[in-house]
Amino acid sequence: MSTTYWIVAGIAAFAFFGSGMMKLASSREKLLANKNMGWAAEFTAPQIKLIGLAEVLGAAGLILPNALDIAPNLSKAAAVCLFLLMAGAANFHRQRKEPIVPPLVLAILALVTLFL
Repeated sequence: MSTTYWIVAGIAAFAFFGSGMMKLASSREKLLANKNMGWAAEFTAPQIKLIGLAEVLGAAGLILPNALDIAPNLSKAAAVCLFLLMAGAANFHRQRKEPIVPPLVLAILALVTLFL
């Protein structure tokens, strides 16, 4: 793996891990109290936890298979899954007339790791 991969994957994994842990550790009510988390009103608490879990597992999937040299193709699968998750998130936010740049940036980071 190239240094470029580790830098991009590290940034993406950091962002996905942080975002996912916030969703896992916070209650739905706490998320709704944040003005930037209005989207949470459209989801049930278990759905929010599932999204958070997908982000945390995806972050691990970007790093661990390559770092441990065990089934490195799993990193590519994680990148595809994270890209699809963020593409869906961008579309969801677009429909709600919310900013789509954050999920698009994460989608692009995930996609870039796929090709490095």
